[in-house]
Amino acid sequence: MPPFSFEFFLSVFGEILPYLPITLLIIILSIIFSSLLGSFLAAGGISRSLFWRTVTQSYVFVLRSTPPIVLLFLVFYGFPKLLLLFLNINVNGWQKSVFVVIALSLLFASNLAEVFKAAYLTVNTGQREAALMAGLSEWQAFYRITLPQTIVVALPNFANTVAALIKDAALAYVIGLVDMMGAGNNLIARNFGHHSLETYLALAVVYWVIFIIVEQGTKYLEKYLSKSRAVDTTQSGVTA
Repeated sequence: MPPFSFEFFLSVFGEILPYLPITLLIIILSIIFSSLLGSFLAAGGISRSLFWRTVTQSYVFVLRSTPPIVLLFLVFYGFPKLLLLFLNINVNGWQKSVFVVIALSLLFASNLAEVFKAAYLTVNTGQREAALMAGLSEWQAFYRITLPQTIVVALPNFANTVAALIKDAALAYVIGLVDMMGAGNNLIARNFGHHSLETYLALAVVYWVIFIIVEQGTKYLEKYLSKSRAVDTTQSGVTA
């Protein structure tokens, strides 16, 4: 094994950073879709309907019990066959990134469903009832009273879930997608396994930066929303 080369370490960034947009696109789309699906699952989890609660709980149990790499393979190999079998739709020409986003969205929706559900249940229902008595509709009470508080409570666990999603997104290379991790592995292969340490260290640095941005952005958003909520509450009290 050759000695550590700082020069090669720096050169790795020029090889992997061009693929950063692919990695970020997968992460951002997965966050959006998993958040939307997780919101619906959370609503099903607190529904009065036993059917929807059972469906939601079953989904969460199955997906949270499935290793990310297994789910990725199931989606990549199984989803096209299901569509072809039942709907006669051929998706074999789809980009591999689509299957990664589908797998990550399905997986982390189950985690976010529990995050959103727990955050919603911590909000005092008396505030919602007071809003309804004040003349607000159900939607207005939820949007103006319940939702802002739910978001603030959910943000720390949401950030933890996003951190896990970012790490699992690095598994995309196992189905042949060339993102940052895939580019790093290709670089190692071209060097016949040499300079693996420099390559993976460079990848780690990029992921560290992404994590720092997510963590600091979440903290800032949490403080901003908490401050805005406090101001709104004070103003409401003064008005009353």
